[in-house]
Amino acid sequence: MNAWSGRQAPSLEDFEEMALAALEGLPAPFRDLAREVTCVVADFAEDEVLEEMQMDSPFELMGLFVGIGMAHDGAAPVTGQMPNQVFLYRRPILDYWAENEDTLSDVITHVLIHEIGHHFGFSDDDMEAIEADAETEH
Repeated sequence: MNAWSGRQAPSLEDFEEMALAALEGLPAPFRDLAREVTCVVADFAEDEVLEEMQMDSPFELMGLFVGIGMAHDGAAPVTGQMPNQVFLYRRPILDYWAENEDTLSDVITHVLIHEIGHHFGFSDDDMEAIEADAETEH
């Protein structure tokens, strides 16, 4: 019997646990600053989001930061403002993972860092350095 025949892709709940573990595994300064950002896991982005971002396929979007980043409003939340959120899209992440050499945990961590980085206004180089630190802490 094939070793993969009885296996299933992680459920949304399993994926959320993996995302929270990845969030907790981020380097301390980055993780502490990101405490106010909530993480939401869904199979795909909503149709309105995909249309707004001009995506041809729901598999093109693995994650999304929604909110007002610290670079735009400072660290203090505005009364009545929705909390900043990072969305992780399970199916596109699983699709990417299936076609690449990275572990699923590494892909989730990469997407988290990239999306939370938008909250801070970080450059791609900044996010790559944070990712490298996260890999050494695992």
